[in-house]
Amino acid sequence: MKIETTRHSLAHIMAYAVQELFPRTKFGIGPAIENGFYYDFDLPRSLTPEDLPKIEEKMKKLIKENLTFRKRLLSIKKAKEIFKNQSYKLELIKELAENGSREVSIYQVGNFIDLCKGPHVRSTKEIPINAFKLTKIAGAYWRGNEKNPMLQRIYGVAFKTKKELADFLKIQEKAEKRDHRKIGKELDLFSIKEEVGAGLVLWHPKGAIIRNIIEGFWRKEHRKRGYWYVYTPHIANIKLWEKSGHTKFYKENMYPPMRIEETDYQLKPMNCLAHVQIYKNKIRSYRDLPIRYCELGTVYRYEKSGVLHGILRPRGFTQDDSHIFCQPNQITEEVSGVLDLTTFLLSSFGFKKYEIDLSVRDPKNKSKYLGDDKIWKKAEKALEYVLKKKKLKYIKVEGEAVFYGPKIDIKLVDAIGRPWQGPTIQVDFNFPEKFDLNFINQKGKKQRVVMIHRTVLGSMERFLGCLLENYGGALPLWLSPEQIWVIPVGARHKKYAQTVREQFSDKGFRVELKDTAETVSKKIREGEIQKIPYLLVVGDKEVKTKSVRVRKRKKGDIGEMKVEKFLKKIKIEIEKKK
Repeated sequence: MKIETTRHSLAHIMAYAVQELFPRTKFGIGPAIENGFYYDFDLPRSLTPEDLPKIEEKMKKLIKENLTFRKRLLSIKKAKEIFKNQSYKLELIKELAENGSREVSIYQVGNFIDLCKGPHVRSTKEIPINAFKLTKIAGAYWRGNEKNPMLQRIYGVAFKTKKELADFLKIQEKAEKRDHRKIGKELDLFSIKEEVGAGLVLWHPKGAIIRNIIEGFWRKEHRKRGYWYVYTPHIANIKLWEKSGHTKFYKENMYPPMRIEETDYQLKPMNCLAHVQIYKNKIRSYRDLPIRYCELGTVYRYEKSGVLHGILRPRGFTQDDSHIFCQPNQITEEVSGVLDLTTFLLSSFGFKKYEIDLSVRDPKNKSKYLGDDKIWKKAEKALEYVLKKKKLKYIKVEGEAVFYGPKIDIKLVDAIGRPWQGPTIQVDFNFPEKFDLNFINQKGKKQRVVMIHRTVLGSMERFLGCLLENYGGALPLWLSPEQIWVIPVGARHKKYAQTVREQFSDKGFRVELKDTAETVSKKIREGEIQKIPYLLVVGDKEVKTKSVRVRKRKKGDIGEMKVEKFLKKIKIEIEKKK
């Protein structure tokens, strides 16, 4: 039996338990999801975490009763009678009727009846009673629409065995300690304020230092590889987005347009159309190609409040974006070059493992995409060829392509084994067609250029979030906003401590002098909380020998060291990006 079937059945059992404990409950929907299930409820009172064990215990009692899941098909009229006191179910039934359905499917387990297509287990005895757990309560708008009522959603996780559940919960415990929102607050890196707006990130000074380091490294490596930096506006005439197809295929992710002097402008959800206009600025020859534009461009996408998640899923973010304009016979070489750059950058930041998807069209729903079959097959074939040539393992995923082309999606795997969506490479024959993008070929004739869209880190916001969770906030020395603290033991050691600070600062290190009135042990403790890579303590002995006593993050006191020797040590550490 598929685990998804068990998870879906548990969602119904959970709803049954809630019905027993809170008789006046109105029910939303309860699907199986990755690793578990959830159900949305309109309850007579707000739930608290203390309610979860009670609901879980009730679920186990119901499971032990060996209840059967029974499916029935009902007429629309009969279904309305059964769910007459369930407004959310009535809304779904009405929608089914309007779409031509004459009957609906329901499942009954014990005294709980739900509108559902299934499938489900035959009996609750098939559900492993010690392999599931209710995990949290969250708010969720009915059907994901902010104009609808806010319901209470209960999440659960479920697996085939008790051991699988225990292993998952152990990883989740580690993940909670690594939550980037918690770390970002503790280290004073960023914030998101209601006064500014949901999903809009404020970068604090230390967070801005990390971002500047990432962007500086990114710029340096791109310039080495023949990319040209560009800058483009945050808004553009809406006609541009209408021509591209964004207003048709991507409208739900875009902010409403703004009207200025009788013209509608659109906040950009992507940078690609501005890069198209730069390419079109003059006639291009085959000798000019490939042309590689890159931009750290800030874009704005309307994400529903229910999916916002710190800086991993904001509404405004800066993409490390690039668009390559090339000849058809240059596609595989350019895609290969992008993959090489991607793996180099990710490994430099400490990500060594990846999962790769080849995201293609949904063959059953081609109306969701621009262009004809010939164009799509050509683009998909080009991406697949490069993946095979490089002997990279990948999974082909239908329905995950963007509306203008297929793509390679790379998920970087962090220190506790979790995948994060990051780099993406898209081959696009459609925008060149729509915007009449050409080059003069070797025969002196116009020929369509090919456009490759790509990001190698993703967005600065998401990438920082991934870094924080991967390292648990303890960033490597080269990325740490504060690399060294110099701590004098007493007032008479301050002058030497200041001299040491200046020696490191003059060499470009990010160093702070901690000469406040607190005890040395308190300063060391604070440095450990702030995850400072190196704490240098100086007292009488260090002043006399022109040395420092070095405390390394996670290792503690590693001994006394001459200043020059320590300088050489950390310089090598930064160069190797350890």
